[in-house]
Amino acid sequence: MIQRFIELGEGFSDIYELAALAEHNRDRLKHMMAFHTDMKDRVVTSLAVVMEPTTEGGFQAIYICREGVPNPHTLPNKRYSLFEETAGRLGKTIIEMDVKPSTLYPEKALYYQHLIAILRLNHYIPPLQ
Repeated sequence: MIQRFIELGEGFSDIYELAALAEHNRDRLKHMMAFHTDMKDRVVTSLAVVMEPTTEGGFQAIYICREGVPNPHTLPNKRYSLFEETAGRLGKTIIEMDVKPSTLYPEKALYYQHLIAILRLNHYIPPLQ
């Protein structure tokens, strides 16, 4: 099985796209997640949508808006509210986790491997096969 993060941007339009992906793929939607992190000068959140693996090919997409949303527990904001509203409409609970910032890794690929490992260990996505 291939599990891969697909990165969207950090702006409002990207959050709308993430919400649209969740709504239009509700039959494949597995989880909606918020990864909170403490960067040097600010606390931010990455929003992610985890899809069920495809039937053929075993590809599991995880769409993410990386570290572009202020942490809603520190600073309530419209981007997170939009994500929450989408989760509510779809009957999903947002799974929240505290993670290390991506800036600690020399490459984004290593950061995403770290997140995949966390998701596997917590049984949010299937183990490597």
